[in-house]
Amino acid sequence: MASVSVKNRSKIKTTILIASDVASWLCAISLMALVLMSSVKENNAGNWENSVVRGKQLHLSHNRPCDEIYVVGEGETLHTISDKCGDPYIVERNPHIHDPDDVFPGLVIKVVPSNHNKSLR
Repeated sequence: MASVSVKNRSKIKTTILIASDVASWLCAISLMALVLMSSVKENNAGNWENSVVRGKQLHLSHNRPCDEIYVVGEGETLHTISDKCGDPYIVERNPHIHDPDDVFPGLVIKVVPSNHNKSLR
């Protein structure tokens, strides 16, 4: 077999070093892209799930007018929320409401939605 000259060995080493540098840069860029994509996904999901939904904006589904956690909207009373959600026991389920007449926008209350009352109307 023919022996490889010193000049060819040097070219082969240089080529291998360049290829390994390119491969390591591609791995680093790919890793950064994955980290950024997962960060964007978490931020978007977090914003959607934690977005504040006020009373009258809650009509996302016609079958379910209220969620279990309800944020009181402007102009709403416990009576209107009770009628809307079909839950006559809002005061009993929310011990932090000391005065039923003192309900304000942004107040978070627990509601047990009932579709039964809505179907009777």
